[in-house]
Parts: sequence; structure tokens; C-alpha cells
Amino acid sequence: MFKQDFRTVKSAHTREAILQAALALFREKGFDATTMRDIAARADSALGAAYYYFNSKDAIVQAYYEKVQAEHSQRLQEMRAAGAMPLKERLAAVMHSKLDIVQADRKLLGTIFRYSGEPSHPLSCLGPGTREVREQSMQVIADALEGESLPVDLKQLLTLGLWSLQMGLLVYFIYDSSPQQQRTRKLLNNALDLTMNLLTVARFPLLGFFRKKILASLEEADLLPRLNFAPASQAVEAQS
Repeated sequence: MFKQDFRTVKSAHTREAILQAALALFREKGFDATTMRDIAARADSALGAAYYYFNSKDAIVQAYYEKVQAEHSQRLQEMRAAGAMPLKERLAAVMHSKLDIVQADRKLLGTIFRYSGEPSHPLSCLGPGTREVREQSMQVIADALEGESLPVDLKQLLTLGLWSLQMGLLVYFIYDSSPQQQRTRKLLNNALDLTMNLLTVARFPLLGFFRKKILASLEEADLLPRLNFAPASQAVEAQS
């Protein structure tokens, strides 16, 4: 049992070393200029070992997606453990933390986003290959809404809308040449101000019919993610 545990730990350590070496090289040389041989050499590992854990550079980027998402989820958990926050501050913390995590990887993100127009590519941010990570990203936003007295249909729309905003901001983030990409940060804050104003109107019970029509259209277009929402109170559900 001890030998098996040791091998498992060693395997995880080797995989992480290869992943970190790859990300360092992507940042230094760029994705296209980096080879699997370069990655193996940087990780002080055999080329065969690098291919054992990642059969391609695309697989490494997929692991990067998962790593970013895991860190984002962890930050939300830490934020919630620190105590209650108003909704606007909570959403701002969630959105800004995503930018914080990828701050050093704007060049890599630019390379990845070029696959957006290739739906079948495994790295397409809107393709089937990234659906699981995409829904995990949306779930972080959905979890940030926990405890809010909002109808579930409005939570669904708000989550999808904020995730779409996040994706748009990431694209702008790549091009933002202002110091520490402060223009993107300001744009995010302004967008959240507008979101909170719109939310005040959108939660009116009389708009429940329109919310459901929008959701039905999104579901028909297969744009609704599979998310878990904390159940709303009976009073809130009655309003919808």
C-alpha cells in the first residue's frame, strides 16, 4: 500500500512538473514555438514521460483550463468562508479573481481564443471539448448567487449573462495595453453597476413570463448549461 501511494504521489508530482514547465515555456516562447521536447527538457523528464501524461500541447492547455477553474472555485470557497458579502461585492470578487488568475497568461489566452471559430477543435472555448470546464466556470458564478432571494429562472439568466460578460472581458483583456489592464477592470466594474440596476427591474414578478420565454429560447438553442442552484424560498418561487 505504501509503495502504491508513493507511486501515486510521484506520478502526480511528475505530471505537475511537466505542466508547470509547459506553462513557463508558453509564457516565454509562445505556444507555437514550444515543442514537447522543450517541455520535457525544462521539466527534466524523458520525452516519453511528457507524452505519457499529455499526448499533445492541446492536452496541456486543457489541463491549464482545469487548473484555472479549480483555483477559481477555491477562491470562491475562501471568500464565502470569510463571511457574508453584499451581492455586488461578491460578484465583483468572483469576476476580478478570474482576471487575477490569468493575468500572466494573456499571450497564451490569445493563442487559445483563435480556436473559437473551430467548433470541433478540442480547445474551442465554445466547443464540446471544453463543455465541462465551461459549465464549471458558470457554476462558480451560480454558487456566488447562493442565498439571494431570486427566482431560479432569474438566477439561470443572470449566471449565463455574467459568464458571457466574463468571456467578453477576457477577449478585451488580451488587447488591453493599459497598466495592469486597468481599463478592463474599470469596464468590469461599470458593467456590474449596470447589471445590478437591471436586476432590480428583472426581478419584478410581472416579468416572470418573459424570463421563462427567454429561457425556453435558450434551451431550444442548446445554450442553457447544466447547473445546480440552491433552491429559492417558496415565497420567491411564488413570485415567479
